Amino acid sequence: MTPAAEWRCAGLRWDRSGPALVWRHGTRGERTSPLPAGRPLAFTTGARRECAGVTRGARHTRCPVAAEVSASAVSAQCPDCARLDRSYSVAADTRADDPRPYDVYLAWFAPGLIKVGITAAEREGARLLEQAALSFTLLGRGPLMAARRAEAVLGAGLGVPDRFPYAAKRAARRDPLEREARAAELAALYGMARALPGLPESLAAAPFAPVHHDAAFHLDRVRGAAPAHGVLALAAGRTVAGEVEAVAGPDVYLRAADGRGLLLDVRQLAGWALEAAEPGAVTTAQVRSATAPEAEALF
Repeated sequence: MTPAAEWRCAGLRWDRSGPALVWRHGTRGERTSPLPAGRPLAFTTGARRECAGVTRGARHTRCPVAAEVSASAVSAQCPDCARLDRSYSVAADTRADDPRPYDVYLAWFAPGLIKVGITAAEREGARLLEQAALSFTLLGRGPLMAARRAEAVLGAGLGVPDRFPYAAKRAARRDPLEREARAAELAALYGMARALPGLPESLAAAPFAPVHHDAAFHLDRVRGAAPAHGVLALAAGRTVAGEVEAVAGPDVYLRAADGRGLLLDVRQLAGWALEAAEPGAVTTAQVRSATAPEAEALF
């Protein structure tokens, strides 16, 4: 089967209805598969992981050379497609003409791990679900460049980083602080943020209104899990099988038939062609410790 004739995973998408796997086909377009808690998930990876190409708005362009991507890479793009993607990107500051309003937010991931960021207002908080923020609050809304300016002022004035060890985010989900404690930490930083000089006048202030994602992520299903879920390392021709326990950001928590807890990072699933596994299939993908050095990459 040629690459254009295959359905390939394009990652995970969050919206108000919850998380869903995204699939793309060379001629048939796009479809999604919801990932509710309790759903069985069993598949076998194909022969190679292919570059996911470039998506701008509703338009997707396949990689012209169908470049192969490393199975262990977090990004599913080849260098050329990644470069093209960043040539017109809000994140790379190469899309200053974007006319949409943007929200500035504070996102809570773990004790002491709060970041400031921006997201298109029309996305209605989906960006915070994608990032696996356990709680967040908006700071203000305004044009893109005002939001960018505010993000820079807040980052420098509050001393908050824009990246954390990803393993710290995962660990916080197993034993998260109560919502009240998270809200109190956000409220303290919100107050300091609003008092900082240099915020753009065109940024309309938003009231403090913390949002918590415990229910959206089904944290009750992984709270206190011991030992931690083992992280799956994908490779060609490997099978993953289990029942969805929870989904947080790009992480899908699975419970295997033998009782093992498995964690699938869907960013590393993007680019693979997948086949449904046979009934009763067992996981043959390598499982490594969640505290292994590879899990300490910054995101």
